[in-house]
Amino acid sequence: MDFSLFYFANDSNENETDRYQLLLEGAKFADRNGFSAVWTPERHFHPFGGLYPNPAVTGAAVAAVTERIEIRAGSVVSPLHHPLRIAEEWSVVDNISGGRAGISFASGWNAADFVLAPGNYEDRRTLVREHVEQVRALWRGETMSLTDGVGTQRDVAVYPRPVRQRLPVWVTSAGSVETFRAAGRLGAGVLTHLLGQEPDELAGKITAYREALAERPGHDGWNGHVALMVHTFVGDDEAEVKELVRAPLSDYLRSSLGLLLGARYDGARMVDPKKLSAADTEFIVGRAFDRYFETGGLLGTVDKAARTAADFAALGVDEAACLIDFGLPTKAVLAGLDPLDEVRKRIAAGSAEGR
Repeated sequence: MDFSLFYFANDSNENETDRYQLLLEGAKFADRNGFSAVWTPERHFHPFGGLYPNPAVTGAAVAAVTERIEIRAGSVVSPLHHPLRIAEEWSVVDNISGGRAGISFASGWNAADFVLAPGNYEDRRTLVREHVEQVRALWRGETMSLTDGVGTQRDVAVYPRPVRQRLPVWVTSAGSVETFRAAGRLGAGVLTHLLGQEPDELAGKITAYREALAERPGHDGWNGHVALMVHTFVGDDEAEVKELVRAPLSDYLRSSLGLLLGARYDGARMVDPKKLSAADTEFIVGRAFDRYFETGGLLGTVDKAARTAADFAALGVDEAACLIDFGLPTKAVLAGLDPLDEVRKRIAAGSAEGR
């Protein structure tokens, strides 16, 4: 199983003059130490994830300070954009990086984001699948026929031309098995998380994904790629790590609660967060913290994190996308990358000591 770094920070004020230090220094560490990728998201108009309104911009910054690591959008909310513009921006990232760009496409879940493209909200799930194929075609050098400002039909192509011939593509799923199957039918990878699903549920969805992939016309034997976003901080002492991450992870979960509970999965609204009392909110946050610390994240000692990572691999996960920026001080997070690298090395060697 591969390991990568994933960024989706709550927009804290800890580093008002250097808010992207953790992104860039973490990317340099990952680049030097055998990690597979750095992922940055697209978020709008909310403190949660507010440092990342454009993954192409942050991806270009990472490209400029690294040499080897893959640079990925986790994710582009494609219904907010024209597919030609997505292809153009990521071709620039691909050129700056020397051919290391990849994109996970998301349909979006927050209606407020669609002030950028209000007409696309209802059809966003259909659009994201269309955009995957359109961006792939543009990446290959095909043209798109569009009408210009004076009504003339023009065939337009992407410049600069990408460096890598084939764009690596994922589809982001918040938990819908139909999204997993759609990714398989598209011949794409899946980027997912455990915020709204249990590990055994995820295993079933991964099976459905690989079945859909195998049934795709022209299937070439590729078994797909599932990347799992997991909250991550590894240290020397279990109790110390738990107390260190308790407040920031709880704040992170509390901040994301409205977005998570207000989302729609499989067409059904889960919970209206506005109707929760303060006591109910704290109960949910407390339960969520315990779950993530024990089994839903790479949190604790090297031994514990290695066991959890091995469990993820047994579910069919191909890559642990380690979300490291959930509110801890930058200095502490950077110090925690060395023990995380030890976890990565153990998994690479097929070992999860302490199991």
